[in-house]
Amino acid sequence: MVLATLNSPREKFWGVLLELAAAGVVLRGISLESFDDFVRLTRAKEPSSVSTVFFPMHRLERLEADEPCGEAPSLAEQFTGKTGLNAAAALLGGEVRP
Repeated sequence: MVLATLNSPREKFWGVLLELAAAGVVLRGISLESFDDFVRLTRAKEPSSVSTVFFPMHRLERLEADEPCGEAPSLAEQFTGKTGLNAAAALLGGEVRP
C-alpha cells in the first residue's frame, strides 16, 4: 500500500503499487479525496469506483509506503478499523476479510 503525491495537477492517490518502472508507476486505488466516501460505500456494501492508473514519472513528486506514523494509524489500518476488511484485497477486488 502506498500514497503517491503528484504534481500538475497536485493530487494524492492511495492504493496498491502494481508496477514501478523508469517510465512511471501503476497503482490500483482511489484519489485520497475519495477516501472517506470509499470507506462509507464499502462499509455499506455499496458499489464503489476503484481505478487502475498509470502516472508518468514526471508527475510523481513523492511515493511513500502507507504505514503508521507514531500513534497515527496508516490509511490501510484506518480502512480496516472502519470496515473490518483488508484494504489491499478490497482495492484489488479479491477476498476482503482481514
